[in-house]
Amino acid sequence: MAKLTKRVVDAICPDPAGRDAFVWDSGDGAIKGFGVRMKPSGAASYLVQYRTREGRTRRLVLGRVGVLTPDDARTLAAEKLKEVSLGGDPSADRHPAREALTVAELADFYLREGPAAKPNKKASSWAADASNIERHVKPLLGRKTAKVLTQGDVAKFQADVAVGKSRADIKTKERGRAIVEGGRGTAARSLSVLGAMLQFAVGRKLIPANSAKGVQLLKGEKKERFLSEAEVARLADTLAAMEREDRLSPGAAAAVRLLLLTGCRKSEILSLRWDWVDVDRGCLRLPDSKTGAKEVPLATAAMELLNGLPRASGYVLPAGKGIGHYTGLQKDWERVRLRAGLPGLRLHDLRHSFASFAVADGHTLFMVGKVLGHKQARTTEGYAHFAADPLRAVADRTAARIAAAMRSGTVAEVVPLRRQPQR
Repeated sequence: MAKLTKRVVDAICPDPAGRDAFVWDSGDGAIKGFGVRMKPSGAASYLVQYRTREGRTRRLVLGRVGVLTPDDARTLAAEKLKEVSLGGDPSADRHPAREALTVAELADFYLREGPAAKPNKKASSWAADASNIERHVKPLLGRKTAKVLTQGDVAKFQADVAVGKSRADIKTKERGRAIVEGGRGTAARSLSVLGAMLQFAVGRKLIPANSAKGVQLLKGEKKERFLSEAEVARLADTLAAMEREDRLSPGAAAAVRLLLLTGCRKSEILSLRWDWVDVDRGCLRLPDSKTGAKEVPLATAAMELLNGLPRASGYVLPAGKGIGHYTGLQKDWERVRLRAGLPGLRLHDLRHSFASFAVADGHTLFMVGKVLGHKQARTTEGYAHFAADPLRAVADRTAARIAAAMRSGTVAEVVPLRRQPQR
């Protein structure tokens, strides 16, 4: 091998046998014991290997490839080896620091190193984890020592989030604010993130055990709301009226209508680009979503709505000012639902409503799940109660015909049955 340069490091590949791959510095100017270790996952770190005065071989991780340059790592390796030559043991010196590692420090390490250990986890999921950590885990547990965190501490953390002890009003931008609230659902999600973080720490041998194991997750209150046909009509009338009065932009009205007609998630509609709209096949080809790339079939009504929108940008719903897509739907929606007399109705409830109409119309849960892009069948099973009971349907249709005959006042002719001859 040659001296570890950026070109050499970038060329390192995971071991096909699934073992850690090691590449050591060599050649002119090389530092003995300085190298790179690549995990089977592709995560790579600089390290230095040395032998203590007692004859023990140690490996000390210096930092991640991409965070440190080869030259930075080589300088750091030389410093650590100098400590060794003077009788030090820099790897052992790290152990006391691990003993005093706080939950906040562990959280920072997890958010920094975790994505490399879990390469298939979406960036949006990591962003959600970071939000729960920064707004709930750190404020309530950040100062505690990670190694001595108990199951009782974790259970109390979930209970504290549920009653709002991490509630806060955080300034996010020059004019932005984040209102942090608690609740049972938020508490359960925060506990799940904490549990994943602690399990990561166990795998890295930073703590002996995951103290979140065995703590039962709180069940959040279900917030699903389903629109009736009368409410859908009222919402449609409100959108039209607010457009006529210039109280709602055409883009905002189109966004709500598309959510109703497609069953898509808000982010999928707001970020929709024209080159993802397949007019010939009548579908949306989304390169990414919560469940990955997916194809969304478009009903005729949805296609007509899209065809009526101007193509002034690469986005179907462009921003009113500057570049990018429209982002102000939540504020506009709050005004719409207030005027429509639908307080508390969330934008995501439009997706639930699409599913409820589909199931109530007799379509199978499997097919509805396919349209919505559900990866797991149990996600769609929440709409099962909208399916009509077949026995009830028979009774309804039969009784309806009888009732119609009764209302007509027509006296039916009674035809006597002929007695069949006995054999």
